Amino acid sequence: MGGLIPLSDASRRPRHFPIVTLLIILVNAFVFFQELAGGDSFVSRWSLIPAEIMAGHRWITILTAMFMHGGWSHIIGNMIFLWAFGPEIEEAMNPLRYAIFYLLGGLAATVAQVALQPHSTVPNLGASGAIAAVMGAFLVTYPRDKIKAVLFIGWFARTTLIPACLLVGVWFVIQLISFGTIASDVQTGGVAYMAHIGGGIFGALFARLFEDSDRLAAQRAFSFDE
Repeated sequence: MGGLIPLSDASRRPRHFPIVTLLIILVNAFVFFQELAGGDSFVSRWSLIPAEIMAGHRWITILTAMFMHGGWSHIIGNMIFLWAFGPEIEEAMNPLRYAIFYLLGGLAATVAQVALQPHSTVPNLGASGAIAAVMGAFLVTYPRDKIKAVLFIGWFARTTLIPACLLVGVWFVIQLISFGTIASDVQTGGVAYMAHIGGGIFGALFARLFEDSDRLAAQRAFSFDE
């Protein structure tokens, strides 16, 4: 049994404080505590249900569901990944472009998941699709960067450096394989792999359109190993 927790980009540091990334984390935390207080009624009201979206109802949940999570492990895992990859992409784009990119990535992930299961009445929630877009952007923008990560193999753990192209690439392949193993089944809940795939593809395809060339050049000049 093994696993991996990405911590940060070891090849560069943002020249500006990643205010949008931090605000996204804080909003996710605030909404999660609202979920804990509101219980099932809160989740039912604000999570996204594909069948209702297809019927033209509750479109606001396309936005609200991006900031909701199914439990402590869900939100903690997502926020760790966002903090590992988000600051450098925010630096490369600038805060406003990054915020727009993040929301559009979440939208793309939602469209992919709803298209797969348009008649589903299972609630969809989570920031994973938008974070997948950030990871897809990282793969395109900084494929040679080294990601500092904690690697777990059984009870053994060590900190190591992993190339971004390998870490994000393997993660994406896992999403494809996982989706393939369940694509022929009727899903009643669990991980929305198609949202991850849709978000990741969006990020890889459209990252360049959101980049700030001056910021990107300055950040690359500030890298540690390029």
